[in-house]
Amino acid sequence: MHTVLTGHRLRRTGAGLGLALALAAGGVLGTGGAAFAGTATEASLSFSGDAGDYISGGGSYSYATASNDRLNVSGSTDHSHVNVSVDGANGDWWYLDLAAPAGQELQAGTYTGATRYPFNESAEPGLSLDGNGRGCNTLTGSFTITDIAFAPDGSVQDLDATYEQHCEGGSAALRGEVHVASPEPPPALDLGLGVAVDGTASALNGKASVHGTVTCTKPVDVTVSGKVTQVKKHVLIRGDFTGSVNCTPGAPVSWTAQADPTGTTPFQRGDVQVDATASATDPDYGSASSVDQTAVVHLVKG
Repeated sequence: MHTVLTGHRLRRTGAGLGLALALAAGGVLGTGGAAFAGTATEASLSFSGDAGDYISGGGSYSYATASNDRLNVSGSTDHSHVNVSVDGANGDWWYLDLAAPAGQELQAGTYTGATRYPFNESAEPGLSLDGNGRGCNTLTGSFTITDIAFAPDGSVQDLDATYEQHCEGGSAALRGEVHVASPEPPPALDLGLGVAVDGTASALNGKASVHGTVTCTKPVDVTVSGKVTQVKKHVLIRGDFTGSVNCTPGAPVSWTAQADPTGTTPFQRGDVQVDATASATDPDYGSASSVDQTAVVHLVKG
């Protein structure tokens, strides 16, 4: 007994990003804000089946961005699952799923004993090629990945794989391959943070002024925040600070901030502990980047 699919099925991505890169001739279309968008250099999916194979009907199929077919590629955040969907220029539609056993990342190698994704048991790889109104209720198969790479946002950067599946335990096989190649994505944002070892304690308002530098690998607005802690005559003095600077790659950029004591005791001359964090949003991926630094700072009267 076979599964008949009516229309484009709803995709379950599990722990996926909920985004796809639409690899079409001439470019990549992204449906998620965190996706890296660039120009696809190659994307193709092809398969053929034995005479008794239900999915292929014994025929051969081939799709490529160079032929104006659309291939959408998505990867799960834990790199355990890849989905490739095809919207053919001729109206065909297909879905390919490749998944590692639970708790593992997809990597180069051969995965045997695969069963139908997403119903594969935790110790089994997952596999499914279906579409054009046809699907397997159960299947067995295997797939071999010769190359796979993920961009910093988790999207699929490169993929070269072959696969074989058998519907309903039959001997007739469907065999195919998939190739995805994209230009190198930009690196993730990297921040650096320095805290100067000198500062001031204001005799006027009791605030502690601290300063330092930040570095960045991309132009971003960086927020520097943290806490100043001092102990004087068995009294604990604390205060939070925050500031922001516009950072550009190259030379370190200076930051300054003031910590207002939370109690009635002002900051005083002497050593304090400064716990600082620099944070910013990666402009290419929309993800947060941060770095922490702790330093002993000597305050003088200011």
